[in-house]
Amino acid sequence: MKLLITGGAGFIGSNFIRYILNKYPDYKIVNLDLLTYAGNLENLRDVENNPNYKFIKGDIADKNLANDLAKDADIIVNFAAESHVDRSILDSAAFIHTNILGTHNLLEAARNNGLKRFHHISTDEVYGHLGPNDPAFNEKTPYAPRSPYSASKAAADHLVMAYFHTYNLPVTISNCSNNYGPYQFPEKLHGLFITNLLEGKKVPVYGDGRQVRDWLFVSDHCEAIDLIIHKGKIGETYCVGGNCEKPNLEITQKILELLGKGEEMIEYVKDRPGHDRRYAMNFAKIKSELGWEPRTNFDEGMRKTVEWYKNNEDWWKTIKSGEYLKYYEKQYKER
Repeated sequence: MKLLITGGAGFIGSNFIRYILNKYPDYKIVNLDLLTYAGNLENLRDVENNPNYKFIKGDIADKNLANDLAKDADIIVNFAAESHVDRSILDSAAFIHTNILGTHNLLEAARNNGLKRFHHISTDEVYGHLGPNDPAFNEKTPYAPRSPYSASKAAADHLVMAYFHTYNLPVTISNCSNNYGPYQFPEKLHGLFITNLLEGKKVPVYGDGRQVRDWLFVSDHCEAIDLIIHKGKIGETYCVGGNCEKPNLEITQKILELLGKGEEMIEYVKDRPGHDRRYAMNFAKIKSELGWEPRTNFDEGMRKTVEWYKNNEDWWKTIKSGEYLKYYEKQYKER
């Protein structure tokens, strides 16, 4: 089996590549990644010499490149995305380019090369937000994105399903809740807060910190994607949740506890515009059809995540130092 994985140098993509190479040692993987700010080849240092793994630096919006790579792929798994809400509020252009135009280009490449199997990684944020007592999102929830990021992902989802209905492209989509775990770029909540505290800095909590998210440990997400690409029903969407609804403040307090810090390290900051109050995912469909459910509970996942950042200071300090891009360019040219 040959997989073309886009965005594989990012947080979830790199974890998925490692998962696949470990579980299916005869599979071959091509990782296409432009290596923007969150793409990091250090995420895959341990597999770079695997003969079944190949990295190619490039843009999913590059029509000729995508078409050439799709020719040899059995499955295309699209992780490539600009994914940070705050960045999309400041400048949405990159989100339109990658998340919409890039996805369209990959779909065209899949269509023009024999209707390749295509799996698209999406997010719970396309569904908008929930009130305190609203039922969790499911596959029938209407789309209601509220940020440039989630709007661009919603547009990509619609394109994927349009290619299924219009061209019979064999697609699936997974909409996941918030991931956390090893190799997460230290601008997201877990990575930022853990590394700030390890550096003796305070952690910035938006508003009152009562925004609720459903947290999914990244290895559990990788297992779900594996099942979907191998056994999922073509033309279907699967919601993937962690069964772990927690307010941001509780996550913060848990990180403080695990690192032996007090609440004086919390700095409450002005809430961001349009900040969704709650997300939650109903994963009943993937559980009933494919037998998947999250394995990692909250305490175990938090412990593993904190320990990983404590044991990998060189990784995140290089990124947070502001020297990462220059460091990467030097490494890339030397390889």
